Amino acid sequence: MNNDISPIIKPNELVLLQQEAELILIDTSNGPNAKENYEKKHLAGALYVDLNTQLADIKADVSIGGRHPLPTLEQFSETLTSLGITPSSHVVIYDDKNGSNAAARFWWMLKSIGHQKVQVLDGGFEDAIKAGFPANSNTVIPLRKEPYKVEKWFLPLADIAEVESASEDSNYLIIDVRDPERFSGVKEPIDLIAGHIPGAINIPLTTNLDSNGFFLSPEELRSKYSKAFGTIKEENRIVHCGSGVTACHTLLALAYAGIAIPKLYVGSWSEWSRNNKPIATINKK
Repeated sequence: MNNDISPIIKPNELVLLQQEAELILIDTSNGPNAKENYEKKHLAGALYVDLNTQLADIKADVSIGGRHPLPTLEQFSETLTSLGITPSSHVVIYDDKNGSNAAARFWWMLKSIGHQKVQVLDGGFEDAIKAGFPANSNTVIPLRKEPYKVEKWFLPLADIAEVESASEDSNYLIIDVRDPERFSGVKEPIDLIAGHIPGAINIPLTTNLDSNGFFLSPEELRSKYSKAFGTIKEENRIVHCGSGVTACHTLLALAYAGIAIPKLYVGSWSEWSRNNKPIATINKK
């Protein structure tokens, strides 16, 4: 098993892997009609994974864990087993939003349980097709194999209590990857309250990409985030978004840059804003 595999795979590299025996392709596109779009056309051999039912354990009370809490380890084990993924599988994940939709979230979850060979497709669905990867509407049946045993989340997590403490501590850095207008409180299309966590800085996930929608080079990403982190210790870095999904895009970018993956605050703004209403609208324009 290759421990040095890049977290990002280029479309032309994927084309060369079509016949790899251990390759499992996953389409994690999410949103209106995503499943129907998958059924009409997907990369040949790709299985579909649903963000809401397989990569999250959504609760009625969003104030506890946010809009997309992680599934239990048992639930995630069942999902991986049902997809035919084993510890030796080479998993390549894509979506229609260059990893920011749910591909990076699935990548983080697999990395966090210790899976080694997992990559996100740079450019996503459309660029794979442009590179010559075949697409069709064929029904894909997963090869059910032995149960995938999941022990724990190995990558660091932050809960709301730690984030609240970190928001008042200059030794911590909280990065919010949402759009600037959501961060500043100009608009909030999803959650109940606009604004951001006190002390957080805004580095939109879109700035991880170049003008063509591909990830910046590892060197460019390393320079950018090294400046942002400054002297902040690795264990004091926290990244969040709206519900713990798109934050993983930045965690993926950091891994691509060779930087230690910070703590993910899964509850993110969706949880924070429902528990800290008096200070949720700071810096609102």
